[in-house]
Amino acid sequence: MADLHFGSAAATPAERVAVDAVVAPFGPALLVESAHLVRGGTTRRAERRHLLLPALHALQREAGWISPGGLRHVCEQLQVPPAEAYGVATFYEMLRTTAPATEGPIAHVCDDVACRIDPSRREAAVTALRAAGAAVHDSPCLGQCDRPPGVFVQHRRGSDEVPNDSGPFELPQAGDPGLRLLRRVGVVDPTSLDSYLGQGGMAALGVAREIGGEAVIEAVAQAGLSGRGGAAFPTAAKWRAVRDASGDRRHVVVNFDESEPGTFKDKTLVENDPFAVIEAMCIAALATGAETGWVYVRGEYPRSVERLTSAVDQCRRAGYLGDAFDIEVRRGAGAYICGEETALFNSIEGFRGEPRNKPPYPTTHGLFGQPTAVNNTETLVNVLSILVEGPDAYRSVGTAQSPGTRLFSVSGRVVRPGLYEVSFGTTLGELLDLAGGVTGELAAVLLGGAAGSFIPADQLGLRMTLEDTRQAGVALGSGAVVVFDTSVDLTDTILRIASFFTAESCGQCVPCRVATVRQHETLVKIAKRGEVTADQRELLGDLSQVLVDASICGLGHTAASAVQSALRLGLVGGGT
Repeated sequence: MADLHFGSAAATPAERVAVDAVVAPFGPALLVESAHLVRGGTTRRAERRHLLLPALHALQREAGWISPGGLRHVCEQLQVPPAEAYGVATFYEMLRTTAPATEGPIAHVCDDVACRIDPSRREAAVTALRAAGAAVHDSPCLGQCDRPPGVFVQHRRGSDEVPNDSGPFELPQAGDPGLRLLRRVGVVDPTSLDSYLGQGGMAALGVAREIGGEAVIEAVAQAGLSGRGGAAFPTAAKWRAVRDASGDRRHVVVNFDESEPGTFKDKTLVENDPFAVIEAMCIAALATGAETGWVYVRGEYPRSVERLTSAVDQCRRAGYLGDAFDIEVRRGAGAYICGEETALFNSIEGFRGEPRNKPPYPTTHGLFGQPTAVNNTETLVNVLSILVEGPDAYRSVGTAQSPGTRLFSVSGRVVRPGLYEVSFGTTLGELLDLAGGVTGELAAVLLGGAAGSFIPADQLGLRMTLEDTRQAGVALGSGAVVVFDTSVDLTDTILRIASFFTAESCGQCVPCRVATVRQHETLVKIAKRGEVTADQRELLGDLSQVLVDASICGLGHTAASAVQSALRLGLVGGGT
């Protein structure tokens, strides 16, 4: 047994019930069966550590915060050192370790780049929420950029909600015969497996079972599918590496922690076609030999959790999931860094969501130290059309180096903000035309979210491909496209981006922890002065280089990208 000391605070009966419900399927880490028989030990503790975040979610929902007594009960049940559990509880935006001032809900209101464009609408929403008794909390992007302002409400002893989800949904491209990834969105009933089957669902899984795992990987390789989360790594190479890795157990993980400001593509896809994600995961498991699948869902997407959980249950009852391969849906708790794959693993395993040093890479030492294929949601759903239509048909759109289609979350000053699917090679201007065009005089476009770059108004001819954006010194990233006209205060936008990274840096590595703060401080001085000095420009350049060279993960590597592009274009501090 571990030599742990839990303090004297006591959980309320309701808190105990909430935590015990999470632990019950596995049983407590320390089980006293009699005066002579106690079940415990290192293995038993390790097997239950992954329940820590779900248990903290249960406490937060029951009590409105992580009380000392409730935390003690969690630690006793899982045999987790209290200091470690407290470190996890304080890591996430959605968990509170101080008692709430009221019994009312906590309303998170987006204060990020897209929702700041129209501050009057945001202020009206804040006023209404406070009048209704909610405690209002400023939040980073909530993935509702097409319907600003984004609001997410945490209820005590009730289900969390996104008020915008209650309104009617309409896909801007509804009925477009060129859609691949979105062809069932708005057509299929996302709560019914029968409806999914009626729309051709599970056909790709049937093909995969017929041709076998090696042929699946070969088809994905021929199609040239690359990751849609930002890194654009070849999917087939990743799957082959996992299949060939040594290990007694393999995992497939869907990275659905969609937190890049300006991005809402995976939310729209999952909430309107959840069975497609399940089908694609089954195919990935067949190709890699994985026995377990995990979907890590952004915590602020409660409807996504609900629909995925229902889809998994229905697929399990129908025999698509079970002993050979099964899926667990895990909910994040509000941490941008958990979109980094190894931080995501740590979060699932019950630790702070901090990135790991690489190598070793996830393909050999991923979730629980075992071979793991981690893919973005959009990436996986591409596999369905590759198998049903064939690699050649898949490559018939797009370019040689960027085949297929791509999802773009378009928001800001356009007539029809929303999710759009276009072929690789479509120009930025054509994408904005698809969204109804720019309202007002275009000032700049932020491509790829806070981790991306600003594009000037005279570069609307930029082709949206991996190779063209790379040549232009920018990146598609998560597919976020935020449009600003000349009425928007871009200095405020850039300060917000810099502030975002100071808050979201996990603080584990010094270059990121310090440089993001220094960057923000320098930009505040520039904003007050109204111009950038040569020394300040040099300092920001040095900080950018340090972040790229010495940070251990992608957050640090990209934390200065938007700022540097804004300086080059003269969007902040004047000059070029």
